[in-house]
Amino acid sequence: MSIINYNKTFFLKSISKISDINIEYGIEIAFIGYSNSGKSSAINSLANQKKLARCSKTPGCTQLINFFQVISNFRIVDLPGYGYAKCPISIKLKWEKLIYSYLKERKPLKGLVFLMDIRNPLKVYDQYIINIALDQNIPIFILLTKCDKLTLSQQKIQFQNVYKKLKIFLNEVHIELFSSFKKIGVKKLQSQLNIWYKKYQ
Repeated sequence: MSIINYNKTFFLKSISKISDINIEYGIEIAFIGYSNSGKSSAINSLANQKKLARCSKTPGCTQLINFFQVISNFRIVDLPGYGYAKCPISIKLKWEKLIYSYLKERKPLKGLVFLMDIRNPLKVYDQYIINIALDQNIPIFILLTKCDKLTLSQQKIQFQNVYKKLKIFLNEVHIELFSSFKKIGVKKLQSQLNIWYKKYQ
């Protein structure tokens, strides 16, 4: 049973530069992934709200970090989606700098929810971000999203593939199946966030 009512989560602010955050208290859990990984849908499912996190009209080109407040000292942070091929190099470079700065500099950051489409997980940028997070000792909770698109046997195969590639990091990395559409893994996501919140509050 959840110790936190995620249904009351609300949008707090958007920033384009780390220096503009101006919030240094409390705990932050960041959501990250490719622009088509289902990040917004996962946040909406977590909060049981349809339009809390909105999809950009230009996938992967949004350069803002969005903050949502769960309770007074606990925030969810939606980092820009990445990997959209049509974005200019200048935007991709700005994204890399913004994400790297956030992961490296944000002291309130206590966990990273990493979203990957189960049909194509652990792509190039995924591995890049995982390495940064591990270097910063940030624990990672991987959601293999859109699992409803595969059969149960296919889900098992993909899960095992990711598990084998990351098993050396299993003290810092946990993996779960997830589907916003079928509500698979939502309770486990809430439980993981509760664990991080309880540990660091």
